[in-house]
Amino acid sequence: MFGRVPKKSDTTKYYETLGASKSASQDELKKAYKKAAIKNHPDKGGDPEKFKELAQAYEVLSNPEKREIYDQYGEDALKEGMGGGGPSHNPFNMYESFFGGVFGGAGSSRGRRQKHGKDVVHTLKVSLEDLYNGTTKKLSLSRNIICQKCKGKGSKSGISGRCYGCQGSGMKFTTRRIGLGMIQQMQHVCPVCRGSGEVINEKDKCPQCRGNKITQEKKVLEVQVEKGMQHGQKIVFEGQADQAPDTISGNVVFVLQLKEHPKFKRKFDDLYVEHTLNLTEALCGFQFVLNHLDGRQLLIKSNSGEIFKPGQSKAINNEGMPHHQSPFIRGRLYIHFNVDFPNSGIISSEQCRTLETILPPRSSKRLTGMELDNCEETTLHDVNIEDEMRRKQQQQQQRYREAYDEDDEPSIPSVQCAQQ
Repeated sequence: MFGRVPKKSDTTKYYETLGASKSASQDELKKAYKKAAIKNHPDKGGDPEKFKELAQAYEVLSNPEKREIYDQYGEDALKEGMGGGGPSHNPFNMYESFFGGVFGGAGSSRGRRQKHGKDVVHTLKVSLEDLYNGTTKKLSLSRNIICQKCKGKGSKSGISGRCYGCQGSGMKFTTRRIGLGMIQQMQHVCPVCRGSGEVINEKDKCPQCRGNKITQEKKVLEVQVEKGMQHGQKIVFEGQADQAPDTISGNVVFVLQLKEHPKFKRKFDDLYVEHTLNLTEALCGFQFVLNHLDGRQLLIKSNSGEIFKPGQSKAINNEGMPHHQSPFIRGRLYIHFNVDFPNSGIISSEQCRTLETILPPRSSKRLTGMELDNCEETTLHDVNIEDEMRRKQQQQQQRYREAYDEDDEPSIPSVQCAQQ
């Protein structure tokens, strides 16, 4: 079948390497390999050559066809091409496929439990119109991705060696004496492998990533700002952060930051706006147009005969912010009215008498001449009460400081004259 009968060679070496008998079952071979591989893993301080031999032996003996050939003709028959070619030359691939990456050393990327990468958080400024109407913003971001050429191995062959500077742990320890009988131990990232625990031969480095295992990628993300979203709400793109070998990529998170609006204020799902009326509008009625956040024009008007007082508020149902994920339901729009009174001197005495015939009568009674003679006349001055209170407080603080300074002055002892 093969043209000639292969020369017989040693048929017991692989069994001795695993520490199993030639009659061992597949389960027994598996247990033997598991025990020996954990013991001899390079990242656990084991012998790298022994680790390779274990992988080679188990790969052959775990394959029924190869095992049969090996049992009859030995290792040389496999090298000559019988049984589908020789064994794999990467023992770590065998180890990872066997254990699922669970039993590896903590300092090596091979066989390590995957860690979670950090989330990348960005602030996204939005207007109140954006949150009212909804919008889509396209943002260009740069991120690290696994090198496509070497599949994140960093080398052409896909093989990397253990860093002997840190023994594959990625960290180095240094000690120094800080006193009599006292030493200090410090831990720092290995400068040779930069914390990876692996080193790649210069000639074997991937030409695309130069052994870094990652490359840069520019990605455009379309951020959907939905109607009714709130200030501080997060929009998450799962797994879109930086990629790294043996790492579950983190998320890209956008945090909405609402810009201040010149007219509207938002509280939960309600909108607030202020409008100033002059005295005529407050007493005789008004109407005006309010431009809403979606471009609609709302006609706001008072009812016939209705008088508006300073600080009065009105509400319009279903004209507030849309509810998030229920945009057809909206909050209320509140309008706070201020009344701008006319300045002194605008209304003449004759006009005042005309107004008195229309407005409610004065609440205070008219005083007689005798009553006026018994009163002391006063003068009213314009004042800003907030400025007055601030000035009073400053004066009071100045008095306290002066009183404190006087208490600190040293007292001069009295001197009595000596009697002659």
